[in-house]
Amino acid sequence: MKIEHFALNVPDPKAMSAWYVQHCGLRVAFKLDEAPHTHFLADTGNHVLVEIYRNEKDPLPDYSRQHPLRMHLAFTVGDPVSEQRRLEAAGAKYFEEVKLPDGSHLITLRDPWGIPIQLCKRGRPML
Repeated sequence: MKIEHFALNVPDPKAMSAWYVQHCGLRVAFKLDEAPHTHFLADTGNHVLVEIYRNEKDPLPDYSRQHPLRMHLAFTVGDPVSEQRRLEAAGAKYFEEVKLPDGSHLITLRDPWGIPIQLCKRGRPML
């Protein structure tokens, strides 16, 4: 099997999708202009999609109250510190920084809607 997408039920899929396109380099692969305003966002390698939508059938999770160990979106970056600064200027909030013995450098932020995002520079690439 191959992962197609990871889905998030969010309060404002249009604004959130625009933020991820503008600040994280994702692109809209598919969208619905009517409810539930589904947006499928593709990563730069066109390997994985993130589905962002608003579905009233289930209460919205309070992502800002959930620890990033429960769920986070992780992005591979060349320089986590410069990406952190850039995303903070765009409304993200710092959560933590971790440096692992293998040389990996991880910085976790929360996007403007509280969803944890992790900036990863691995000591050894995982894929």
